[in-house]
Amino acid sequence: MVERHWRGIAFPDKADQYIYHLTHETLPELEAMPGFKGLSILRRDTEKSTAFLIITRWETPGAIRQFSGNDLEVAVVPDVVKSMMLQYEVRAEHYTVVSQSDSRG
Repeated sequence: MVERHWRGIAFPDKADQYIYHLTHETLPELEAMPGFKGLSILRRDTEKSTAFLIITRWETPGAIRQFSGNDLEVAVVPDVVKSMMLQYEVRAEHYTVVSQSDSRG
């Protein structure tokens, strides 16, 4: 499995709108792509901004091409999202998952 990591910093008043966009527009598109395994949205609020780390999980690097195109590392940032962001990464990072554990309790 491969994780794709992308970071952006949203204007505080746009943070909830960004989460809505991810869960109601982006996620359904991703779920329709073969090889997509999941999405995590991590949020960190500060006084002046809201930072996000978005992690998508994919079966293979090849599966990511459906989302990113041939350049796997290009960030996919629609214009509507750009308007919500104070700053954002233009490149995503990929990590091969070598071990994973979930707590059972």
